Amino acid sequence: METKNNKKTIRAWAFFDWANSAYNLVITSTIFPAYYVAITKANGGRVTFFGKSFVNTALSDYALSAAYLIIVLLLPILSSIADYKGNKKIFMQFFTAIGALACGVLYFFDANHIELGIIAFALAAIGYSGGFVFYNSYLPEIATVDMQDKVSAKGFTYGYIGSVLLQLICFVFVMKPELFGIVDETFPARLSFLLVGLWWMGFALIPFIVLPKGSPNAVSHDHNIIKGGFIELGKVWQKVKTMPLLKRYLPAFFFYSMGVQTIMLVATGFAAKELHMPTSALITTILIIQLVAIGGATLMSRLSGRFGNVRVLIAVVIIWIGVCAAAYLTKTATEFYVVAAVVGLVMGGIQSMSRSTYSKYLPENITDTASFFSFYDVTEKLAIVGGVFSFGFFEELTGSPRNSVLVLAIFFIIGLILLFSLLAAEKKIKSLTLPSPKERV
Repeated sequence: METKNNKKTIRAWAFFDWANSAYNLVITSTIFPAYYVAITKANGGRVTFFGKSFVNTALSDYALSAAYLIIVLLLPILSSIADYKGNKKIFMQFFTAIGALACGVLYFFDANHIELGIIAFALAAIGYSGGFVFYNSYLPEIATVDMQDKVSAKGFTYGYIGSVLLQLICFVFVMKPELFGIVDETFPARLSFLLVGLWWMGFALIPFIVLPKGSPNAVSHDHNIIKGGFIELGKVWQKVKTMPLLKRYLPAFFFYSMGVQTIMLVATGFAAKELHMPTSALITTILIIQLVAIGGATLMSRLSGRFGNVRVLIAVVIIWIGVCAAAYLTKTATEFYVVAAVVGLVMGGIQSMSRSTYSKYLPENITDTASFFSFYDVTEKLAIVGGVFSFGFFEELTGSPRNSVLVLAIFFIIGLILLFSLLAAEKKIKSLTLPSPKERV
């Protein structure tokens, strides 16, 4: 394994975020939601998917929930196998290929191919989230404990910068198609989806070339790969149950992530349907969020060094609860811009801080990092499944996504209560014994 805190390795690792965050911005956050709402607004916003009728945005929410549920079922096995065989980079490459190809398929998505578009949309989500568990598992391998907050923030910063650059490129021909002689109204959005796939695969080559493939966590085994994966996963679960702080952190992370991840995924669709904002305004808003988020991730990293990760997370979750209340009351585009700016400030910070906090709670010198981070990612993906499904379900049930926002506020409140419980447990442990660097979070 390469020496930790190696600048070249860290830079290459961060470029993986640069590569696939373009999917997260263009596909899930801006152009795809606006395009999807636009081409499915006929028939009262209802679409037919393999013979069954759905509210258009509820269907996309259900598709995302299904995609992340598949990841939840797969990743514990795959990550254990990756540690067992020492080949986590191969899995990163596999999921990157799935995601990038699915984005390319979205080029053919229009009102006459709803099934194709929704399936490709789900596969892209599987590729994106699948690669991230192995990407995250490199963090404790490439950075020492005292550097993990900074390195984690660097990854998110690269992701925001890279995604914004591609978004700006797409922004030009989406907003000014006449400059390029484009007459097909669907072509700019579909071209954007294709460019995301090419960007994703192209820049992912940097980490694939530089990052180590990973080392096996044992010399020899008497069982086959699949059985070995379950055995390693079982061992990690037993270890997690003996870690009092980690056991308390994961439920808190689960509940506030239900809110955070869902808001990030449904915000554009919400604004398009409820506020009738044009695509240009939506893209501009999301770009502002991304730029503010760069500063937010850096700010949270610095605050954690002064106040501790858990206290910073508590403050940020309180802000998110306020965001939910404001979103429910938002009636105009101007109000949405203000809410979006606040979201940008806390979005990057809570993601970066959550990942580094989990990393700090892990025991020293672990070798099965992918298996440990599978628990983190499974928790996050389950939160997405529950949060996005709940949002779509309550929209169909009540007829308005505004009511779904209130449900997300409840998730944040539960997460906040659990974070206060974690803080109390952390104080109790530190009062009984001299804290190690791992506990100083």
